[in-house]
Amino acid sequence: MTSADLRLLSHPLHDTERDHQPLLELAGDARFVLLGEASHGTHDFYYERAEITKRLIIEKGFNAVAVEADWPDAYRVNRYVRGEGDDGNADAALAGFERFPTWMWRNTVVLEFVEWLRNANSSRTEASKTGFYGLDLYSLFNSMAVVVNYLDAVDPEAARRARYRYSCFEHFGEDSQAYGYAASFDLSRSCEDEAIHQLKEMQRRAMEYLTKSGDDDFFDAEQNARLVKNAEEYYRSMFRGRQSSWNLRDTHMAETVESLAGYLSRRGHTPKIVIWAHNSHLGDARATEMGARGELNLGQLIRQKYGEDAVSVGFTTYTGTVTAATNWDDPGEVKRVRPGLPNSYELAFHETDVPRFFLNLGPGASRTALLAQPRLERAIGVIYRPETERLSHYFHADLPRQFNAVYHFDQTRALEPLEKPEQWQHDEVPETFPSGI
Repeated sequence: MTSADLRLLSHPLHDTERDHQPLLELAGDARFVLLGEASHGTHDFYYERAEITKRLIIEKGFNAVAVEADWPDAYRVNRYVRGEGDDGNADAALAGFERFPTWMWRNTVVLEFVEWLRNANSSRTEASKTGFYGLDLYSLFNSMAVVVNYLDAVDPEAARRARYRYSCFEHFGEDSQAYGYAASFDLSRSCEDEAIHQLKEMQRRAMEYLTKSGDDDFFDAEQNARLVKNAEEYYRSMFRGRQSSWNLRDTHMAETVESLAGYLSRRGHTPKIVIWAHNSHLGDARATEMGARGELNLGQLIRQKYGEDAVSVGFTTYTGTVTAATNWDDPGEVKRVRPGLPNSYELAFHETDVPRFFLNLGPGASRTALLAQPRLERAIGVIYRPETERLSHYFHADLPRQFNAVYHFDQTRALEPLEKPEQWQHDEVPETFPSGI
């Protein structure tokens, strides 16, 4: 079968109500819908993901959005969208996202979605509001502060114990990687026991704290204590190799989803959670090179536990522009995305001549010649190096085993940050970038 056959199976997108109907039908009564992205800096991925999520909330009753972001920063947004906290608008609510790469969450699409979610929640009862939560574990020191502040309010003596335990980390000046480096080579400097003991104490006294503060505040504090325990292990693992740290990070994300599902159940709801993260976290790792080298991911763990109750959707592009950095901690800039390589899914989708489409990867699609065998798949994170693209940004994957469906946008544009670095120039990258010839 050829690209013409694939074209017949695709559902073109025309910016109408019908665009996402096939996905809503595929989702059915699923309780988890995982919406990916092939980069952390593409407007089209963010925009369509937000539009799909609005439909899932309105038409399917989804009650949580869980994203690849730090818990404390996302929980500040959660308070805002639920009509709580001190922030006066979505921009202020997103102000906690100060860590690189800020454009991942401080961008025009997320700003509009957060404001939309607050407005949608304003006409709902407290129990029926949709929340916004973070899945990641980079907020080691911020999370410790949340735990101590919570205990100051409900149990000052326990707060003193928490301060003492967490003081173990003070020698590293809030530098998580410096802690991980020291602790990985000198176990006497590890704060593992202190982090574990703090979480266990909070869990042991859960009923007491729930009575004093209510479920929401305790859930936030407990999740931050869990994050400290997992982040401590994660930063120690960074110096043992990529596989170990990657698996710990995605296992933490899965644990967070489970904690969130339990919290929603305690509130009398059937948990229905939309998850936003990179394709590499949400597509089943067992269908990619990642699985072959011993890495698992969030999508795999959710699929293994929930089976058909979870629907995973990937996103791809052939070319365009992307907001990304050249090195970690560099300012974001607009970079031109090179056309998809030979033997890639991106090129196969480009050759359908359908500029934007949804494709159900069920039996009909997976039996086409273009999808029957593994191909290259592109992954751009917060860093993009076009000059080494094959090595840096492609891996082999079996797309129909990796995802239930995929959205393809042939020509995409860069995500627009709320604060544009000096280097950021929207849609002004020369066609010859990065060679300049």
